[in-house]
Amino acid sequence: MSLDNLPVKIIGISGSPRKGSTQYCVQEALKTAGEIAKVSTEFIDLRGKTINFCIHCNRCVKNGVQYCPAFDDDMNDFYPIMMEGDGFIVGSPVYQMTVSGQLQAFFNRLRPIAPLIQKGHWASRVGGAIAVGGTRHGGQETTLETILNFFFCTGMVAVSGGIYAYNGGAIWSQDKKEEGAKEDLVGMETVRVVARRVVFTAKMMKYGAEYLSTFYDPARFTGTEITESFAERRKRLQEDSR
Repeated sequence: MSLDNLPVKIIGISGSPRKGSTQYCVQEALKTAGEIAKVSTEFIDLRGKTINFCIHCNRCVKNGVQYCPAFDDDMNDFYPIMMEGDGFIVGSPVYQMTVSGQLQAFFNRLRPIAPLIQKGHWASRVGGAIAVGGTRHGGQETTLETILNFFFCTGMVAVSGGIYAYNGGAIWSQDKKEEGAKEDLVGMETVRVVARRVVFTAKMMKYGAEYLSTFYDPARFTGTEITESFAERRKRLQEDSR
């Protein structure tokens, strides 16, 4: 069966608190992804959203719920969407050479779905990163690294922007918002490459994992196999954190 006939859903996340270049870049990436056969997309815009800091109360985990009981804010709208994605394209403006506070809070607040992540829910999911800086070399690579680290922590497979964009899509906006991003022709091409690589890899991972699961124990190859020694160590860590 051709990859063209296999459906996947790609979620785009803009971590900027304002309307501008990051929002434009993520939407452009989703546009590129949507041009590929059998690809549906959804856009999460953190601009204007109320996302409180995670206080690590663990009520979500203890109660076995996939939402946050501690806060009734906009974050609870995003959990179902995040569970539906086969691939993720995450963009952030550069704030002091890393991601925005809004995006970091978003990452931290994904705690309610941690039990599913530990069972390998995202082990066959794919992530690509985009960073937008006001200067040419103003922290795009370190911002991309933070986003990639999020993918690694959740067990996802992360893709680059190809052999000419090692970490992902990097854009120089010249602090001119959307207009500046459009003028960076090289940077915008890295955004489109990230989108295509996320889609291509997501299709291979999703349907390849389904095929291989009939021959191999998925837990062994996704790193989610729980050995007795690991289970004991995790229990001790949980008790120490109380």
